[in-house]
Amino acid sequence: MQVSPLSAQEPLRLEIDRGIVEPMPVAVPAFVAETPGAEQFAEDISRVVAEDLVGTGLFREIPRDAHISRVSAFASPVQFADWKAINAQALVTGAVSTDGAGRVVVKFRAWDVFAERELGEGMQFAATSEGWRRLAHKVADQVYRRLTGESPYFDSRVVFVSEVGPKDDRQKRLAIMDYDGANVQYLTDSASIVLAPRFSPNGNQVLYTSYQTGFPRIHILDVGAVQSRILQANEGTMSFAPRFSPDGSRVVYSMTQGSNTDIWAMDVASGATRRLTSTPAIETAPSFSPDGSQIVFESDRSGSQQLYVMPAMGGDAQRISFGEGRYGTPVWSPRGDRIAFTKQNQGRFHIGVMNTNGSEERLLTASFLDEGPTWAPNGRVIMFTRETQGAQGASALYSVDISGRNLRRVRTPAGASDPSWGPLQ
Repeated sequence: MQVSPLSAQEPLRLEIDRGIVEPMPVAVPAFVAETPGAEQFAEDISRVVAEDLVGTGLFREIPRDAHISRVSAFASPVQFADWKAINAQALVTGAVSTDGAGRVVVKFRAWDVFAERELGEGMQFAATSEGWRRLAHKVADQVYRRLTGESPYFDSRVVFVSEVGPKDDRQKRLAIMDYDGANVQYLTDSASIVLAPRFSPNGNQVLYTSYQTGFPRIHILDVGAVQSRILQANEGTMSFAPRFSPDGSRVVYSMTQGSNTDIWAMDVASGATRRLTSTPAIETAPSFSPDGSQIVFESDRSGSQQLYVMPAMGGDAQRISFGEGRYGTPVWSPRGDRIAFTKQNQGRFHIGVMNTNGSEERLLTASFLDEGPTWAPNGRVIMFTRETQGAQGASALYSVDISGRNLRRVRTPAGASDPSWGPLQ
C-alpha cells in the first residue's frame, strides 16, 4: 500500500537496553471491519496485537473505554489531540477485510502521537481464515520493531514436552504451539518417554530423544508430515541431548558407551559421525554458536558440572564458568553475544546469561527448579521450564527478558517442559 514519505524528524523509539521504569502507553483501538463478516476477525486480531505488545513488559495498553477518538475508517485522519489527551505515546490503527476465497486481509499503521507522524509505512498481510492469529503476530512484530528497533519474535513457534499425570507416572508427548501458547498441536503420542525436542534452523524438523526402543535414541521428525525416523547410532549405546548446527547439515549430541559420555557430531545426509570430545568426564548439552564455528557444552572434567567452549570440529576446550555452584544446559544466543544456562547453587536453581567468555554473569530467575533455557529468535527473551516442589509438583513454561524483568507463565493446556523456540515463520 502507498503511504506518504516520512519527515526528517527523529522517530519515537523505546530504549530497552537501559532500565525501564514505566512501560510506554500505547493505544490499540479495535481494527475497522471493511467487509461484512470481518467484524470478529477485526476484533480478535487487534486484541492479539495488543496482547503481544503488552506481554513484552515494555508497553502498557490504554483501555479502550478511555479512548476519546473512535476510529471508524482506516483512511480517516488521526485526531492526535484526542490521543495526547489520554497520554498515548503510540497508536496502532488497522482494518480487516475478507474475500470470496476465504482469505483474511489486514492492513495497519503505527503512529507517534506526540510527533503527529506515522512510524514507517503502512503494511498489508493476508492469510487463510485459520491463520488469523499469524496475521496478528505479524502486525505486532512490525509495531514492536518500529517502537524498539529490535528484531521481532511474535510470529514464531515453540516445540515442547506436554505432561499429564502425577510425578511418578507422568505421560509425555511432543507438542508444538505459537510462542504465546495458542494453537497447540501434538506431534507424538504418550506411548514412550520423549525428551529435549530441538527445532531445526528453518523450523521444519525437530530433533528429540525417545525411549521407544528401550534405549534413549535420537529421532528426527518432519513437522509438516508428523513423521519421524531414528538417527543411526552404535548398537547398545545411548544417544541424547541433540541439537542442529546453524545450517541444519549436522547434529551434535551426547553418546554414552559403557561408563563414558562424550559429544559427537553427525552429518544428517550421510550419517557419518565424528567424536568431538574424549575424556573420562560426562560431557553433554552441546550448542553451536550462530556462525557454526564453536560449541558450548557442560562437563564435569574439572570435578563439578561447568561450561566449556570448543571449536565446532573438536579440540581444546576452554572453561567459561567460574561462579559458585554447578552449571548446565548452555545454549548460545541467536545474536552470538551471550550464552544462557541453568545454575544450581545452595539448593536453588537459576536461569542465567553470561558473555561468551564467561564474563558478566547475570542470574535472571531463582526457584525450587528452573532449567532448560531457550532463546527467542531475536535474542531478547528466554523461555524455560519451572517445576514446583512436592509430590503434586508440576512443570510449566515461563519466559523472562534478558534483563531479568517481566517473568511470565506461558499458557499451556497441561504441564509442560523442555521448550525449544523456533525461528520466525
